[in-house]
Amino acid sequence: MTEKLDIDHLRQWIGRTQEATDTVTAQLVKGLRATLFQEVGEPRSGDAAPFTVHWCLAQPVFPMSMLGPDGHPTRGGFLPPVPLPRRMWAGGEIEFLEPLRVGDDSTRTSRIADVTVKTGSTGTLCFVAVEHTITSPRGVAIRERQDIVYRAMTSSQPGGAKAPPPPPKAQHRETHVSDPVLLFRYSALTFNGHRIHYDRDYVTKVEGYPGLIFHGPLQAALIIEMAAKMRGGKAPKKFSYRGVQPLFEGTEFSVNANDTDAGLELWTANAEGQPTMKGTAVW
Repeated sequence: MTEKLDIDHLRQWIGRTQEATDTVTAQLVKGLRATLFQEVGEPRSGDAAPFTVHWCLAQPVFPMSMLGPDGHPTRGGFLPPVPLPRRMWAGGEIEFLEPLRVGDDSTRTSRIADVTVKTGSTGTLCFVAVEHTITSPRGVAIRERQDIVYRAMTSSQPGGAKAPPPPPKAQHRETHVSDPVLLFRYSALTFNGHRIHYDRDYVTKVEGYPGLIFHGPLQAALIIEMAAKMRGGKAPKKFSYRGVQPLFEGTEFSVNANDTDAGLELWTANAEGQPTMKGTAVW
């Protein structure tokens, strides 16, 4: 049984900070390029890394004895100890100021910005907003807000679901397959032990999903790289995104974009064409 959620207690974490450092290596860049369906090449010192390489850097490392049943570290520490078992990356916003490059020593300074509680179709939702500043030897490279959502463990889907609307039409579209190897590679690159991405028995029998779940950050990374490719290799000045429904293993998925007056409207979609993550990019 989930313990009572004490929002006043959890909000005491607002303002907490954490700092971590890491180095952008050529091997990391090769692995991330391969996972993002890019030409791998032989990256050399000074070469620009994929735009979301910072999600692979300085990830928290905990001993096995400190991991919970879902593969995440046990609750508490920097993040507030939200007593809801399901944790997902809901969305966020990124400002790209300067590319990270092979050989860069990078520092990430993180701050808990807000903790809020809402009620959704699946019950109580707790949102934790975390602000990050990533620097390189040249100064601030990225500013970012990540929105993490926690919710109760329920095996049933929300009742009374409506038929999905017709899939949106895309001016630009790429397709790939979300196979387990792709998900494993990204988990390895980001040192992400969350079992929903690689343990089929756990995700289907414990969390009640139909299959392995595609990482939210991996969807966002593919969207950002497509946006940059459409603008001559330049990252957007600001990218905002949010997950709208899970994307599962074993099916074709697409990365899509439409031009707008302000920039680009982007989304990933499942095999049926229904959006799973939506984003907007401006330059």
